[in-house]
Amino acid sequence: MKKIQESLLNTLRKYDTPTILNSLELLDSKFRTIGFTTEQMICVDTTLPPIVGYARTATISSSSEVDPNIKRERSLTYYEYLSSGTKPCISVIKDVDQKPGFGAFWGEVNSNIHNALGVLGVITNGSVRDLDDLSAGFQVMAGKIGPAHAYVRIEETGIPINIFGMNVQHDDLIHADRHGAVVIPKELVEELPKAIDLMIRKEKIILDACKKQDFDFEILKKAIQDSAQIK
Repeated sequence: MKKIQESLLNTLRKYDTPTILNSLELLDSKFRTIGFTTEQMICVDTTLPPIVGYARTATISSSSEVDPNIKRERSLTYYEYLSSGTKPCISVIKDVDQKPGFGAFWGEVNSNIHNALGVLGVITNGSVRDLDDLSAGFQVMAGKIGPAHAYVRIEETGIPINIFGMNVQHDDLIHADRHGAVVIPKELVEELPKAIDLMIRKEKIILDACKKQDFDFEILKKAIQDSAQIK
């Protein structure tokens, strides 16, 4: 896979996830209905900037006992997987239990391990705990908050998963912030900055019109018409 320029990733980090999605829609209308999370998530630190990186996928379970040796071996396999491949990366983990989040994989220890391995954050339908002790700068977007870790362990690593309606595969490019997450198709990523600029220019006409003291329906109508003409 050809690595995307870091300068381009930095550009994408300047914008929130709704802006990225709006711009993808300009490139292909199918992104109005696919490629993003569709449930509200717990964003642990809303002051952090958006995270943009390559997906490292895995599944977890916590509701039944597991042999400690098997748990340890799976953990090491997962951590080795995280430390290899294209960077920067984001952990994307699906809790496959009937009741996701019964036991939290994410807390003080794992957030510090992941941060030290260069992982930007996690997107999961599972739970998070140790809110006051999470590694600084590591973003956690989870399905819920919970107190226990139960028998939580890694099940599988590097497989296709779905998090709240968003299909994710290994090395997919992810953009995420407090609003949710989206997969950016790599074939469109270089077109995104121009699409973002176009979207902003279209919206600016309407937003500027709303600031006029004599704003009324006719001004709004003209602004909407003018916005539609921007190419």
